[in-house]
Amino acid sequence: MDNYKKVEMSRKQIIVNNFIGGISWGLGATIGLAIILAILTLVLKTVNLVPLVGDFAAKVSVYTTQKTSK
Repeated sequence: MDNYKKVEMSRKQIIVNNFIGGISWGLGATIGLAIILAILTLVLKTVNLVPLVGDFAAKVSVYTTQKTSK
């Protein structure tokens, strides 16, 4: 027992502390994800990959309709 420090907080203080910590973690994760998605959107907007993705989707659609109609 010498290796462990005695907890000097009440259960209520521990619960409130963990609750506030959880809210802070969730808020930080949400803000971080929003920033990352915004940067990713800006990068993809400048790269102009939409026509490539659209052509690929059209080819897949044509391929699947040809294979299923036979």
